[in-house]
Amino acid sequence: MTARLTFLAIAAFWVTMNVLLWQAEFGAHGNDTPVPLELVWKKILTAPDVSSLNVYQKGDRTGYCEFSTSVGQQMAALDEDKVPPEGWAAHAGYQVHFTGNISLGDFTNRVKFDGRIQFNNLRQWRELNLKIISRLALVEIHARAANQTLHLKLSNGGAMMEHDFTFADLQNPNALFHALAGNFADTLFGGVDLPQLTPAVAAQKIQWNASRTRVRIGSEAVPVYRLETSMLGYTVTVDVSTLGEILRIELPGNISARIDEWSKP
Repeated sequence: MTARLTFLAIAAFWVTMNVLLWQAEFGAHGNDTPVPLELVWKKILTAPDVSSLNVYQKGDRTGYCEFSTSVGQQMAALDEDKVPPEGWAAHAGYQVHFTGNISLGDFTNRVKFDGRIQFNNLRQWRELNLKIISRLALVEIHARAANQTLHLKLSNGGAMMEHDFTFADLQNPNALFHALAGNFADTLFGGVDLPQLTPAVAAQKIQWNASRTRVRIGSEAVPVYRLETSMLGYTVTVDVSTLGEILRIELPGNISARIDEWSKP
């Protein structure tokens, strides 16, 4: 269980860092209207409402997750009768908080996660803190953009392991999985239906397509921003409302997260 939890922590960080660090590009998709990726990213970081989604694997509900921004928290504290001053939200930068719990594959214990990503006022990431908790173990990840390092702490009962990595080390996630999870690493991929990572796959840059399209939510067709990319040989899709609320996420391993109002698969 500890090895599997460690794998999830490293995999989550590796995917997150790909999104944050690699140069993103946008383009057209089908008949949708292409939009600048920067526009959608700004919407997400300044979303006024919490994004609450249920998590599913192969159609079965397995957990939930929530995303909130520092802008939304500040807006909630404002006087509704007063107009906020121009540029007030960006003075101290931005922050995204995500939390939830999930049970995937053959995991018998529910896994909780809680993370925060901080950005400067130019919307460039500065710091990431992530905790992944189960009944048996606690994994903590702390990364800083300034010094290009990641600190991993693993607590399992009375035992504890800590290790520092450079971002260059993270270019080879297979080596990290084997180093931290030992002989369990190969079987972990099968548990969440992911492909084996090869050096060629790990080195691929993620290119995002951003577009404006319409989707059906309940009985209505509503406009959304759609982000799409190919990751680990699978397509990843994120649908975002025009106000920046995350509405749906489609991930590898037949995993999806979506708001309650979204039509069932």
